Amino acid sequence: MLFQADLLDKPKFISIADEIYTVDYMKSGKDCIGVGCGAIIINDRNEVLLIKRSKNSRVNPDVWSRPGGEVEFGESSAEAVEREVFEEVGIRIKAVRPLGFKDNIYPDKKTHWISIGYLAEYVSGQIENKEPDKHDDIRWFPVDKLPENVTDYTKESVEEVLKGEVEK
Repeated sequence: MLFQADLLDKPKFISIADEIYTVDYMKSGKDCIGVGCGAIIINDRNEVLLIKRSKNSRVNPDVWSRPGGEVEFGESSAEAVEREVFEEVGIRIKAVRPLGFKDNIYPDKKTHWISIGYLAEYVSGQIENKEPDKHDDIRWFPVDKLPENVTDYTKESVEEVLKGEVEK
């Protein structure tokens, strides 16, 4: 049996009745709904860590966002957010609690992502931009003074934490 996840991000060859066919790869968020995740990491000065997406980002270019990325086949969203934060900003975190999810549908770009937010705790490491081709900046912002050009799902997650809708 061929699963949709088997077609993601690489060409595949399948055999049907001894005939071999090439299957073009599928792009998450374009050819199928993508699942993303992001972390709200708040330090002891009540600041949240945000990344600024580069101008060539495929979704939300030149906008501040929570660090995170795509959930890979076979991993939980909590595992994915911990991995993605390390890959992007070089720190280890622990996903503490989900903050909800949001459908991010961009008809003009023909993309659809489901984004899962997590409240996360810092565990170890030094913050650094490990993906400078994808992110222009990494900064701490006071939770009550987010930049104007922040993604709606990041803002909503921070507001959830501020309202006390999740335990810190």
